[in-house]
Formats: sequence, C-alpha cells, structure tokens
Amino acid sequence: MASLKDIKNRINSVQSTKKITRAMKMVAAAKVRHSEMATKASRPYSTELYRMFQKLLNSVGQFSAETLKIKTAIDNYPALLKNKEIHTVGLFLITGNKGLAGAYSANVIKASLRKIAEYKSEGKNVKLFVAGQKGVSILSRRLKNTDISIEKKYFTAVDEPSPLDAREIAEDLAEYYVDGRIDKIEIITTRFKNMVSYSVDSWAVLPLEGVKNEHERISDNVLEPLMEFTPDMHHILQKIVPMFMTNIFYQALLEAKASELASRMTAMSAATTNAEKIIHDLSIQYNKLRQSAITNEIIEVVSGANSLK
Repeated sequence: MASLKDIKNRINSVQSTKKITRAMKMVAAAKVRHSEMATKASRPYSTELYRMFQKLLNSVGQFSAETLKIKTAIDNYPALLKNKEIHTVGLFLITGNKGLAGAYSANVIKASLRKIAEYKSEGKNVKLFVAGQKGVSILSRRLKNTDISIEKKYFTAVDEPSPLDAREIAEDLAEYYVDGRIDKIEIITTRFKNMVSYSVDSWAVLPLEGVKNEHERISDNVLEPLMEFTPDMHHILQKIVPMFMTNIFYQALLEAKASELASRMTAMSAATTNAEKIIHDLSIQYNKLRQSAITNEIIEVVSGANSLK
C-alpha cells in the first residue's frame, strides 16, 4: 500500500501537470480565435479566385509561352496547366511541429498512408513533401524500408503560415511538376469546422480538373461573356496561375493551423479535467489513509493508558 508521503508526492506531481495543461489550454484558446478568424476570412477570397480562374481558362484558347519571360517553373503556366499521364504523384501533407494536440498529426499521417497505399496499388509512384516535424519524424520511420522518399521538409510554415511560405512551397512543387518528376500534386490537410471539430481532407492542385488537353476556347453561347485581356491573356495567366497555386497552399496552411490549435485546446482541456479528477481521487485516498493512521495512533495511546492502570 502507498504511504502518505507517496500519495502526497503523487498529488503534487499531478498538480504541476495540471498547471501546464491549463496554461497550454489558455494559450491555444487565445491563438485559435485569431487563427479561426484568419481562416474564415480567407475562404471567400479563395472561392472567388478559383471561380475567376476557371472563368479565365474558359476564355482562353491555346496556351503559349513564346512571348513570356520565364525565370522559374511557376512562371511557366503552359507547362503547369498541361494534363499529363500520371506516373508519379506528389503528396504535400501538413502536420504539426509539436505534440500535445490530440490525434491531429496522427490523423493526417494515417490519411497519408492510406493515400500512399491507394496510389501504390494503382502502380503509381509517390513522392512526399512534408510540413511539420511530427510528420517528418513519424513518416521517416514508417517508410524507412520503402521506395518512398520525403523530397522536401517545411517547418516554419506550420507555426505561422504566411503567403511567403506558401509561395516557396508552390514554387518547389511547380518545379517538380514542370521537370516531370511528378505528374500530379495533391494536398492532404485538415479543414477547420469549429472549435471542437475538423476533418482530414485532400485537395487536388495539378492537373486542374475540367481543363481539356486541347484547351479549347468555349463557345460564345455560354451564359457569361468571354473575357477581354489587356495587355494579353498569356501575360495575365502568367500572373494568375502562380497566385492561384500559392493561394491553395496558403489556405491549406491556415486550415491546418486552426485545426491544430483547436485540437490542442480540446486535448489540454480534457487533460486538465482528468488531472482534477485524479487529484480529487488521490485526496480522498490520502484523507482516508491519514484518518486511519490517526485512528491507529489514538488506539495505541488509549491502549497504553489502559495498560498503566
């Protein structure tokens, strides 16, 4: 049986843990509100940008890079919009840099492993681009003896998502796509719902759905009029395509960050509640044991007094 000192030490230990989990809960709660606002505020822009981009493509005839100055792969919009036979898939997945966020990172990794198994069963190769230390460390172990490699690792983009981080990621994957090292780009992230709920989701980036190989201009009988371009459609597309790709990755990072903070807040709230319950149970056990010890001491004193009579 545990002694009074052991129980007291255990109570002190749990109380220290409770202080940590409560502090982490408060920090996550303060951050998640800001992250939630940023995520929800960016959604209408992302939706409208996608709608405008689709309308833009429908108004364009043949894609051409003849008059363009191409410095990086992401500027080569004709190559990015070209449909290819898919042999190798590039998966970009977003996890956390830290733990103590419930099953947040584990859920993303499980979904990624299922997606990898699905593509491998179809005879396709997979290359990984991983954001977050948790994903890098776990997948490095799980895929150690396989032919699947982690091509790029991103850490700073997870903690404080920014358009610059998203641009860097978009440029890296665009380079792989244009060079032919991957034929498809897909994001595995979480979509934030509310403070206690999120869902793991996959987003297709390239090739774009609904874009035909021949890139034919739609007829003039559509409900919306075709666009007019100034100076010309090719230079405009060269600006819009990188913007569109960057925004997809930025939105994915925002959704993931809000989901991680919400998951951490929920996990730390549950941990604090469990710590309080443990402290309550240990306090009852301590008081019972202390009362028993006091009772035994009283009995010993009474017995000693009676023996002197």
